Amino acid sequence: MQRRTFDSPVKIYALGGLGEVGKNTYCIESDNDLIILDAGVKFPEDNLVGVDYVIPNYQHLKDNQMKIRALFITHGHEDHIGGIPFLIKSVKIPVIYAPKLAAALIRQKLEDQKIKEKVKIVEYDDDSHIQAGEFKVSFVRVTHSIPDSFGIVVDTKEGRIVDTGDFKIDLTPVGKDIELHKISAIGQEGVDLLLADSTNAEKEGWTPSEKNVLDSINEIFDKAPGRLIISTFSSNISRIQQIVDCTIKHNRKIVIVGRSMVNTVDVSLKLGYIKIPQSMIKEVDDMKALKPSETVLLCTGSQGEPMAALSRIANGMFKGLSIDPGDTVVFSSSPIPGNGASISRIVNQLTRRGANVITNSVFVDIHSSGHPSRQELRMNLKLYNPKYFMPAHGEYHMLKLHGDIAHSLGIPMENIFILGNGDTLLLKNHEIIDGDRIMAEDVYIDGYDINGVSTAVINDRKILQDDGMVSVLLVINSKESKLVCDPRVTTVGFVSYGKYEDHLTRHAAIQVKEALNELFSSKKVTFNDIKNTVRSVVSKYYFRKTQRNPMIIPLVMNKNN
Repeated sequence: MQRRTFDSPVKIYALGGLGEVGKNTYCIESDNDLIILDAGVKFPEDNLVGVDYVIPNYQHLKDNQMKIRALFITHGHEDHIGGIPFLIKSVKIPVIYAPKLAAALIRQKLEDQKIKEKVKIVEYDDDSHIQAGEFKVSFVRVTHSIPDSFGIVVDTKEGRIVDTGDFKIDLTPVGKDIELHKISAIGQEGVDLLLADSTNAEKEGWTPSEKNVLDSINEIFDKAPGRLIISTFSSNISRIQQIVDCTIKHNRKIVIVGRSMVNTVDVSLKLGYIKIPQSMIKEVDDMKALKPSETVLLCTGSQGEPMAALSRIANGMFKGLSIDPGDTVVFSSSPIPGNGASISRIVNQLTRRGANVITNSVFVDIHSSGHPSRQELRMNLKLYNPKYFMPAHGEYHMLKLHGDIAHSLGIPMENIFILGNGDTLLLKNHEIIDGDRIMAEDVYIDGYDINGVSTAVINDRKILQDDGMVSVLLVINSKESKLVCDPRVTTVGFVSYGKYEDHLTRHAAIQVKEALNELFSSKKVTFNDIKNTVRSVVSKYYFRKTQRNPMIIPLVMNKNN
């Protein structure tokens, strides 16, 4: 049977956000127009040595620069806006449409990173309707862990596409309600393709309301005899307001540390999303005049980030702040996948310094997710009632579980697409088929260089981290094709074998000498021949003796008589 093809369809694909938690970047593209939904960043796991951020590869957007009409932002979390500085350095974005709070956070981010490119930022709300090329875009308010969170509805000439953004169905939210009536109306009108948040797809039931956390936070305040240090996501505005409310109730003062926390609170105060009496806010230098029982420290670092405020405090690297016995440190968040080891290190360091550390658990409910559990996913699917479904925002097993939920509700398996970044769907006359792949691999950012670090460099760093390096210094006479002196082998960052290490380097040097003498006697050789021989001999020898694969670096000096 010949595969059916579409002429001039609308193409839907992700540059980031599928098979991972982070760097959400979704695109809808026609022959003439292209819009982007979110531009997120992913924070590196421990094995990505020296990497600050992971972003999508924007090459496809560069190749289609003239089509780009707008970037639409669902909400102000880093995994949805953190890639914007890198995106606008790579391609020209005519306009960014964002909710009020996200727009303010984006402006702050661009200012902090000294972005010179002029960027037009337009705020939208739940009543906005925007024409972006041939695409008609509207919005539906949802509840999440940050105010001003929206789903995005895109009407195209070929059908309707909905991206839920990050959401949960919280019926007693801290802020405004989710617009369930609007979601139901959109579903009744017809949704051809639904992209939906899958982050909590493995959790049955309902995600607890944000208000449920308040009782646990109050209990911690009641029991803490001394200073309270609370770490949470800087973008979790609802949680920050609850911490402020508890601080007021218990007659304490609040000290805010960590650049992203200070910036977010400052923006939220100006816009009225956080309310803190000015008399309550103190600086680090003011803490000396406060009793420990009067002090609350609000900081970043709940994911164990090495340079975040909590990590620097734990390691004694934060000027004017240190951990004292009797301090209570609260991690008011759940670990992002991949961050468990980093968090454990910080927890252990804090405990060694005498702090009482409280993390989220079945015994202490100090965090409520901003993402939907399985019952909310079922309700969301029932209300939108899509013809086709593409799970988004999650690791592969989350996407697969979300797809299974959709199938259990009657959506045919052939209408459910579990995709990876770069896979495309083609929408034509309300029908969808698979399309071709586009380039969408990760780009590793070291500092703020938008060119990124190549995969080869990352692999080299992993080798250096795990197995170290062996350098082999050679002095040769190229005219006479001979060694001037014995090779010298040294190791750096290699496993320490004590006296046996001297034995290894000595015998490695002997094997190199023998191999090169044989090489010189057999033919006229090049420097590449010499280096390849050294790498082969030394790598085989060290693996045989140590079961390690260190990086082998030959250093060849030529001495001509």
